[in-house]
Amino acid sequence: MRSRQLAPAFLAALVVGCGDRDGDARGDLHAEPQKDIEAARAEFAGAESCQGCHAEKYAAWASSTHGRAGGEPSPETVIAPFDGTPIVFSDATVVPMMDSASRYVFAVRQEGRSERRLTVDGVVGGGHLLGGGTQGFVTRVLDGTVRFMPFDYSRQLDRWFCSTTGRRDAGWVPITTELALADCGDWPPYRVIGTAANFVNCQGCHGSQVTTRLEPGRGYRTEWTTLAINCESCHGPARRHVETMTAVASGQAVAVADIGLASRATDGVEESLEVCFQCHALGATIKDGHVPGERLSDYSSHLLALVDGTNYLPDGRIAFFAYQGTHLSSACYVDGAMTCVSCHEPHGLGYWDINRAPLASVNDDRQCTECHASKEVDPEAHTFHPPSSAGARCVSCHMPYMQHPGVGDQVPFARSDHSIPVPRPELDDRLGLTSACQGCHADRSEAEHQLQVERWWGDLKPLGPVTEGLLSLGRTTGRALAARLLLHPEEPGVKAKVQGLLVFLRGWVRPGAALDSHAAESIRRMAESPDPDLRALALAALYVADPSGDALKRALREPLATRRRFAAALGILSQDMDARGDHEGAERALGGARLVLPGDPALAFALGTARGGRREYGPAIGALEESLEIDSAQPALLVALGVVRKELGDTAGALGEFERAISLNPYEGQAHMQIGNIRMREGDLTGAISAYESAIEGAPELARAHLNLALALARSGRMEEAVLHGREAIALRPKEQDWRATVARWEAAAAMRPPR
Repeated sequence: MRSRQLAPAFLAALVVGCGDRDGDARGDLHAEPQKDIEAARAEFAGAESCQGCHAEKYAAWASSTHGRAGGEPSPETVIAPFDGTPIVFSDATVVPMMDSASRYVFAVRQEGRSERRLTVDGVVGGGHLLGGGTQGFVTRVLDGTVRFMPFDYSRQLDRWFCSTTGRRDAGWVPITTELALADCGDWPPYRVIGTAANFVNCQGCHGSQVTTRLEPGRGYRTEWTTLAINCESCHGPARRHVETMTAVASGQAVAVADIGLASRATDGVEESLEVCFQCHALGATIKDGHVPGERLSDYSSHLLALVDGTNYLPDGRIAFFAYQGTHLSSACYVDGAMTCVSCHEPHGLGYWDINRAPLASVNDDRQCTECHASKEVDPEAHTFHPPSSAGARCVSCHMPYMQHPGVGDQVPFARSDHSIPVPRPELDDRLGLTSACQGCHADRSEAEHQLQVERWWGDLKPLGPVTEGLLSLGRTTGRALAARLLLHPEEPGVKAKVQGLLVFLRGWVRPGAALDSHAAESIRRMAESPDPDLRALALAALYVADPSGDALKRALREPLATRRRFAAALGILSQDMDARGDHEGAERALGGARLVLPGDPALAFALGTARGGRREYGPAIGALEESLEIDSAQPALLVALGVVRKELGDTAGALGEFERAISLNPYEGQAHMQIGNIRMREGDLTGAISAYESAIEGAPELARAHLNLALALARSGRMEEAVLHGREAIALRPKEQDWRATVARWEAAAAMRPPR
């Protein structure tokens, strides 16, 4: 599955220091060392260790879509054809095949270039899902990261496809001769499996116990237990449990109260949801370095992911691309206590009712009628459809399959709507969706469907006040009205309140501009919420509006995970302020974040980057060096520091920083490219070409490195090679018209040269 960048650059780069989760805010976050990954991995026992005592659950898991979610390439895991049938692009032929060593490979052939073979080192997905089952493939590259390739396979279409996000922006499209290889957003492969700073990543969702970390001097090390989703992905590390219970069973130990593993059966609603939302909800990273088995909410926030503003609609449904986090907008959760395992049996992933009686089908109404018993008495009186028809099924109207808008409509990828809405055809049409009614009755307009809905059911359940507010906003809405439309601390549930507060915070809260009484009181009430996301956002809004108030003192008393959310919100707002030219406000916002997270290297990095962007080079160096003092293993920061030194005319100092970055990560493409730029400026074309080639070797997705290499080659008289890399640069950055003009001149010059 293809995910997109979820949040602004600050959230994506929020790689913060480590410390006591409930420690004093005044302490140095870097004082406590990060949990050792190798030690953490040793705490896991593997799914096979569960089989002996939990045979029935193990067998159910092994045949489930979790148990078969991916793995090493084999005839059992690969559903796509690797039979040598070519995938033909307009400018490339890619052959999925078995090589002489019986490995699955993609042979990439392009005119004028040597064949490139990409080995399949892992399979993700098995085409299992009803609304659109897909399969993707990952390969290990030079720097040690494992990256997704752009060649995906659709089981329903029986065709290869790729995502064009970031290039053509046409969604997911089948591969044809009308499509160039570089039209695929994942070419060259750059999206990594595992969580790693400075990479677009899929976190640990497509595997179990996935870790990606920098090994200074060597590059990255990526490991996983399996690319399926195993028992310990949900239950946590089990080695101590296995050892304890083995000792008890063998008589070497007496029965113990502590069995070495927490039971999921005792989870509350939020704890239960967090287990599934590790992968089934969008998340914004608030702290890098999550080690499998640690509490995810200390590292990631599902509600801060709303800050992107593009993934969810005003009523909580999917606007671009998301997962089952829409459940947080459902009345079954907001007004009840429904969790994922209220309907989904967690081991075999079959279906059961609220009393855990197994159900034979996803369409069995008892998933709903065990709670909504009155609807079972006379189904036709409620549904206006014959009891045996598809239209009489609860899920047909309340959980219809929806194609994700960000995917487009050419490749099936529909998922059941977990916001469980009341059918509202008119609203669906306004929001660009296809209503549940239209899904079955395409011969009628949405307006006709709306009239029918009103004839049958009369006045529908009102939308929530935040949803109504978001739908009512206009470009000229004033702050007082916006506050009344968006801020509703009394509304049940948290997601809608966070959504409204985020929109108000980014659109109407300005540094030092006092809030009116309604806004101030509403936000103060939200700052008392038991939910850490809402509380942190409310405190951030109060701080921005009145830095001299008590919001900062209150934030300092919060647990560390909440302070991280507060700092993340201020970081986002700081970016907004910088973009508006309010640099003083931006500094103040980041300053507040740093006060609640002292010793945080990412915040110092963010401050240095912001100052550098404003050409305040001296202060930028100070902040960047402060970050390095806390955490010296930051190649990207060293590149940023080198760029600032170069702008100040300190070429030797800049080269030193770039070389330091390369000593940490020999494949740091940006560092090699910057060295190439310096060599080019010095007139050392040979040195520049060598540096640019190293940049492309480690990071072939760097369009600017291809262009600069082409420029160096052209100046060296190597026009044919210059054209090749120039075309590559354009393919990666198709909207750069100046680049196109430059490459066209090189092509003309190359065409005039006599053949060799």
